[in-house]
Amino acid sequence: LVSAFCHKTSSLERVEEEGDDDEEEDELDIFGGYDSLTCYNSSMGSDSSSCLEESSDDEVADREAGELSTSLMHQPSTGRLTEDSGSEPAVCEMCGIVGTREAFFSKTKRFCSVSCSRSYSSNSKKASILARLQGKPPTKKAKVLHKASWSAKIGAFLHSQGTGQLADGTLTGQDALVLGFDWGKYLKEHGYKAAPVSCFKHVPLFDQWDDVVKGMKVEVLNNDAVLPSRVYWIASVIQIVGYRALLRYEGFENDAGHDFWCNLGTVDIHPIGWCAINSKILVPPQTIHAKHTDWRSYLMKKLVGARTIPVDFHMKMAESMKYPFRQGMRVEVVDKNHVSQTRMAVVDTVIGGRLRLLYEDGDSDDDFWCHMWSPLIHPVGWSRRVGHDIKKTDEKRNDMANHPTFRKIYCDAVPYLFKKVRAVYSEGGWFERGMKLEAIDPLNLGNICVATVCKVLLDGYLMISIDGATSDDGSDWFCYHASSHAIFPANFCKRNNIELTPPKGE
Repeated sequence: LVSAFCHKTSSLERVEEEGDDDEEEDELDIFGGYDSLTCYNSSMGSDSSSCLEESSDDEVADREAGELSTSLMHQPSTGRLTEDSGSEPAVCEMCGIVGTREAFFSKTKRFCSVSCSRSYSSNSKKASILARLQGKPPTKKAKVLHKASWSAKIGAFLHSQGTGQLADGTLTGQDALVLGFDWGKYLKEHGYKAAPVSCFKHVPLFDQWDDVVKGMKVEVLNNDAVLPSRVYWIASVIQIVGYRALLRYEGFENDAGHDFWCNLGTVDIHPIGWCAINSKILVPPQTIHAKHTDWRSYLMKKLVGARTIPVDFHMKMAESMKYPFRQGMRVEVVDKNHVSQTRMAVVDTVIGGRLRLLYEDGDSDDDFWCHMWSPLIHPVGWSRRVGHDIKKTDEKRNDMANHPTFRKIYCDAVPYLFKKVRAVYSEGGWFERGMKLEAIDPLNLGNICVATVCKVLLDGYLMISIDGATSDDGSDWFCYHASSHAIFPANFCKRNNIELTPPKGE
């Protein structure tokens, strides 16, 4: 870590020796950002500043339009840290679409297409003019209204550009737009401990989360800065709660007043050395800028023996967020109103491996959420193959026919997209109709009940009914696979001291 940090300082010193036509870049060195900003602002009048504001974004867009999309790999002289910046996840600053930097447009990789780049430039110029008319000082980067749809924003998941949350529970950045349960505050008030991500094999990055530990150092966006460009600073991980971490900027020592919560999957968190590789500026927070006269030596001591996230952390995160299901795929899913049959449904949204399904013959708000590995969903044709009842799909309702999801139906989900069930062999002793067993009640998951095998399907599937609640038409039957952890042999509950729900009247 120290070698990577030293490479950054030596690189900047070489640039200063050679000279640079850009006064801002000359004076805005690794730790002198605030003094340089004063010189930068005083060196030009208000008229020239306004003129720069109008033209900067437009000129950038024009330059980007003529450049090829490239991914350059910068490797420090130490050879210890190498990261292909093109493999990082990226979020389009105009439309909010999530992708990888290598697939994004232009050298800066801020936009997913030429149209987004030009739209952003046009909106920035309009915002700058409006700010001057209102008597507000122009900013170097005008705020632009993002036109991302609800699904695009939610689909960002770990890639959220939100700046995080203060230790007192105050939300900042995009996180302030999402009203939800405050895990950090809840755990702190009650002294609870959150289960780590590595405990959940069905979630993104579960196999990489052991690399994330308390006390590790990261390079993170500096939110306590008043510079015209984005700058970074080093922070320590104080606490980990799921995908979120409580961070503290180096230099605050034991002062927890400026701690903030941040999503470890955000694109603004990087391993130590990332700034050196990508020629980014490290600047201490303005609050403690005057606390030390030699920040370089201070960081050198702090980084000795420190751990950081792997250099390919974001690349693995992007890989783990790739799901085989897409909007518009058709599947068969259990009918929530009639659990003994399946219905045709269409994938509307994919978030973190979870699918929002819309029944083809249902209302627009008749949705159904489940994980992509859930035993409740199956490929098209599964019901007919194993002998399961399926509801005949009527003509779509008029409101559903015009639903955006149903206009994008392009294929049926094929079997290899689903989690494979365990192979079973029916030779010898096998389930037969009328056999008794113990099973979890699908309509009351807290109960294990006496149950009956009502029908034996193909491929190891069984139709089970709960004794004492059987309807005449079999509408309460439920399909379990023979390898399911929800069915047990007789006396299983007694042997394991678990309460068994007997049939009604017994």
